[in-house]
Amino acid sequence: MVTTGLRPGRSAVLRLLVVAVALAGALLGGLGGAAPASAHAALTGSTPAQGAVVDHAPEQVALTFSEGVAMGDDSIRVLDPKGKRVDRGKLLKLSSGNVVKYGAGLPAGLGDGTYTVAWQAVSADSHPVSGAFTFSVGAPSKTSAAVPAEKAGGGLVGALYGIARALAYTGFVLLIGGAAFVVACRPAAALVRSVQRLVVQGWALLTGTTVAMLLLRTPYTGSGDLADVFDFGGLQQVLITKPGAALVSRLLLLAAAALLVAVLFGAYARTQEPAEPGGEPRDATALARQRKDLAFGLGVGGLIIAIGLAATWAMAEHASTGLQTTVAMPVDVLHLLAVATWLGGLAALVASLYWGPPVERAAVHRFSRIAFGSVLVLVATGIYQSWRQVGTWRALTDTTYGWLLLLKAGLVVVLVGIAWVSRRWTGRLAEVSAAEGLAAEVTEAAGAGEKAEAVEGAEEVEEETAADADAETDAEKATVGVSAAATVTATAAPTRATGPGAGGGTGSGTVSGTESEAAADDTPASDDAGPSKATPTPDTTDTPDPTRTAQLARQQAALDSARTKRERDADPERLGLRRSVLAEAAVAAVVLVVTTVLTATEPARTEEAVKAASGGQSATAARPQALTIPFDTGGPHGKGTARLALAPGSSTAANTLQLRLTDPSGKAMDVPEVKISFTQKAKKLGPLPAVPRKAGKGRWRVSGVRLPVPGQWQLSLVVRTSDIDQVTETKNVKIG
Repeated sequence: MVTTGLRPGRSAVLRLLVVAVALAGALLGGLGGAAPASAHAALTGSTPAQGAVVDHAPEQVALTFSEGVAMGDDSIRVLDPKGKRVDRGKLLKLSSGNVVKYGAGLPAGLGDGTYTVAWQAVSADSHPVSGAFTFSVGAPSKTSAAVPAEKAGGGLVGALYGIARALAYTGFVLLIGGAAFVVACRPAAALVRSVQRLVVQGWALLTGTTVAMLLLRTPYTGSGDLADVFDFGGLQQVLITKPGAALVSRLLLLAAAALLVAVLFGAYARTQEPAEPGGEPRDATALARQRKDLAFGLGVGGLIIAIGLAATWAMAEHASTGLQTTVAMPVDVLHLLAVATWLGGLAALVASLYWGPPVERAAVHRFSRIAFGSVLVLVATGIYQSWRQVGTWRALTDTTYGWLLLLKAGLVVVLVGIAWVSRRWTGRLAEVSAAEGLAAEVTEAAGAGEKAEAVEGAEEVEEETAADADAETDAEKATVGVSAAATVTATAAPTRATGPGAGGGTGSGTVSGTESEAAADDTPASDDAGPSKATPTPDTTDTPDPTRTAQLARQQAALDSARTKRERDADPERLGLRRSVLAEAAVAAVVLVVTTVLTATEPARTEEAVKAASGGQSATAARPQALTIPFDTGGPHGKGTARLALAPGSSTAANTLQLRLTDPSGKAMDVPEVKISFTQKAKKLGPLPAVPRKAGKGRWRVSGVRLPVPGQWQLSLVVRTSDIDQVTETKNVKIG
């Protein structure tokens, strides 16, 4: 079956696709730059801490992570002030219970100065993470150690891997959703070339991107050098990891999927072919049984392969780590299958509506019901996944993951709204079912007699193509069309009446130009040769020119396509359905892009857990803290300003706190009593008192202040200016 596109609809197609690409580009441009930092395992602590100054060199450096990670002997490197590696080069596994901790041993006798710790790991959900920090022995010093400027998973390799991930999702949706549309909604689509191309290209896209991701894993999780895609030693290491095993499993499943696709568009498609006029009749019962058996086999086999392909994401992505993994992975598989069924079927419907024969009303109704069921599954599984990855309402607005999730939810709402419009158009199709059934019958009857009217088709096609072709091509087609028409006329002549009136009024009225030229060619032969030379004519027509026959067949196919186009343009219901479905497909493309970015972003629950573990911030470098706190006790001379300095601001070393009080004029101010304490609400620590000692007029000092964990602490300052006048002021301070 030959299918062609609709020229009037192409501009609308291009406009919507441009909008979809523009939105996708904006998302990738705005969010992709932050992707390398959006890791799913985070460093929650270290010993020594970031920026700490210790009196003696530690025996080891230990790193604590928010979730499981994969590390090797070169994953933690400790560099001295000159940039020389000084660790023992052996990874220490220090994890216990739910605490994920790794370390690197240090030799004895390290000198004073600032040391750099560079680390790199692969989180449990397959994303690379990396970082670096410094600590000092004795006192800080200048260091020439080169700290990696680029995060793991960033740069060109990271961009290519991200693109491959997005295309892999797209290929999965097109392959599974397109095939499901053919088997469950419209079996006749197995004969539609646009649908065939859609499914086959989905398979090829998923296969190609899977191979690309497998090759990119080594530089993506390691050096970041694109040339390392040819590092087959690294590839061997990738194959034994969980992401590598998932990608290999996906390739094996795609090999089985190729066989099913071949059956779908081979044996199954042949059972959908209409009986040829004049051909041998087929056994309807046997044909129906064959269709049923093939549909059952394709359905069961396709479902198994689809579940397996979805599981290759579930076993290596978000669902494989964190809370309730035994529930999360099956839910993730259902979520992916629902997405593929809805959006992939939508793409197949677009291909059928725009580049295929008219779609049956029953097929649209079946897809509408399946799409509605898919949306219900998406909502149920999406709510569970959102709770699992976000955790709190506040995280929806306080984290990048939450914002992306809200964006995706908004797009899905828009998508459902457009789908509702499509369902309304589908309902209108049902209202005109009788009229359209009659039109289909008329079209089928007209198509049966078109071979006898090939001359008309040739002339109409020549008129339509004249506007799009140049003069030389137009003249050539006209010559071929006339020759083909002459051949058909000469062939049909012996079967009609031999008298001058044979041929009837229809032929003379519709193809007068062509028949007149054919008659002009025949007349001289009759005058010159007489009746004795009329015999060679049947000999010529018994062996028609294959070139002319092929040309006539192409003209007939073009005529069929032109007639189909006119029928579509005259059908406002299907025109409205095509436009609404195309709008759905455009929004769905943006949803896929957001989903891809979302899977590369640190879940909100993890981000919040890291903040809680560090008291509201990630582990940062210890640095001196300076606070200015105005106060007013409400009594005489009760106004003033407190200035506090806390150094070095570290959780791993003793801190020194200095306090200075001044009156509104800036002069030193003495008060009967001051009290200082520290509290960390996230860890339920404190208040931890710090008893100040008088160091002069308006000055106090506290030594040996120890705050056990890094993060955000609340400092409480009590100032008493008389027996009855006092005030308590609080201020947040960050401890590294």
